[in-house]
Amino acid sequence: MSARLGLFIILGVTLWRVITLHFDTTDLFVDEAQYWFWSQNLDFGYYSKPPMIAWVIRAMTELAGSTSIYWIRVGGPLIHMATSIMLMKTAKRFVGPDIEGWTGVTFITLPGVALSSAFFSTDVVLLFFLTVALWAYFGLIAKPSASLAILMGFAFGCAFLSKYAILFVVPGGLIALILLPSARIAWRHFFVSVIVALAVAASNFWWNLAHDGTTIRHTTNIAHWSKLGIDVAGGLEFFAAQFGVVGPIVFFAMLWAVARAFKGKNNEREALLIWLSIPVVLLITLQALVAKAYANWGVTAYSAGTILAVWLLHRLWPKGLRLSLAINGTASFLFPLAAVFAHQLVLPNGNEIMKRYLGRSAISREAGELARRSATSIIVSDSRDLLADMFHTLRNDPVRIYAKPPAGAPDNYYEQTLSLPGDITDSVLFVTMHPVDCVQSPELVQSWRPTEGYYRGKTIFSYRISPACLAGK
Repeated sequence: MSARLGLFIILGVTLWRVITLHFDTTDLFVDEAQYWFWSQNLDFGYYSKPPMIAWVIRAMTELAGSTSIYWIRVGGPLIHMATSIMLMKTAKRFVGPDIEGWTGVTFITLPGVALSSAFFSTDVVLLFFLTVALWAYFGLIAKPSASLAILMGFAFGCAFLSKYAILFVVPGGLIALILLPSARIAWRHFFVSVIVALAVAASNFWWNLAHDGTTIRHTTNIAHWSKLGIDVAGGLEFFAAQFGVVGPIVFFAMLWAVARAFKGKNNEREALLIWLSIPVVLLITLQALVAKAYANWGVTAYSAGTILAVWLLHRLWPKGLRLSLAINGTASFLFPLAAVFAHQLVLPNGNEIMKRYLGRSAISREAGELARRSATSIIVSDSRDLLADMFHTLRNDPVRIYAKPPAGAPDNYYEQTLSLPGDITDSVLFVTMHPVDCVQSPELVQSWRPTEGYYRGKTIFSYRISPACLAGK
């Protein structure tokens, strides 16, 4: 596959995603809605993530002049397109032009890339900056350059501001520097890169210090490090899920490269790609084995990992590249259609395949209508999911939205920054999924059970209630 054909396919896949996204019938997922809300309140850090995704969404919506779901999400396929092209150049620089086209096409059709092209996530921006850092690093290996050292540090710092998962690449990278002479760069360039990366990341360090290490503490909490044990099923589940994240052929090829390395059949360039990818998978598998891990936590393995897999398949099993493209390409074609026909694709039990992305805005619109009928302009909720969507869906409504004040440390961004103020004494509309018991006898305005989407079968309660019933309980 030539680079020109590869670029043509990348552009075609991206165009398909951008067009189908216009007809997408899903709601914003809770994380997407939260990222959008962050973008309306720019900062150097947030409760659960560093700030880059909020900055990107703000830039995109400002350029578009719209805060619709389409413009919040369209950055996903466009940034992945840029990453694919950048990865092509990275493969050409490190391996040669023979795999340039295949590398870009393989990456753009990875199932995980297809998913995050439809539902915007921090992984999208992370992978772009990681790929830029790799391109600069491979350039430094070939020829000393102060400008490349600065670029590598800048890109790594931006990756850190995108998601702390970039740090999973560091252990394998450092081991490669120690073991592989061809992986080493000049010390002065190494330190220049580190200094630049720290300078770029400094704003988020400062923000965490000013907010009691909120993001870092949240990251360790979701990793469940306080509840360590042995969960063999969890470890195997994460590892098996990687065949789905990047496709069965690509992940198989990465494992095949490791097997060849154990037999001494690889060279130092292959070894470097292995060190920049496989340790990430092993680290997160260990995390899943002793605590908890989600399938996408190993995403930083797949910039170098894609090059590794394509290079191996190109030399030893060219048919595997075409088979991988057929499998992943089919998934990439069909996945956007699943989001377009999300209400029609229903499982035998009645649940929609895309259930977690449906029914959220309907609850928010109902809450807005109930607030108008109850003659109150204030809506309060104790649910992060409900709050996230209400802030977006009701963004043009004349209502104020708050989180229920936490009894202790805040559990989310809304409790941290937008808890119901103590000086509000008039009754508010409280929307919750739990019945309320209060001595001041709150008025039940309405309760209902949605018949579709994420809240299907769950009961939603709305109360006209005194703020005194909600204070820190």
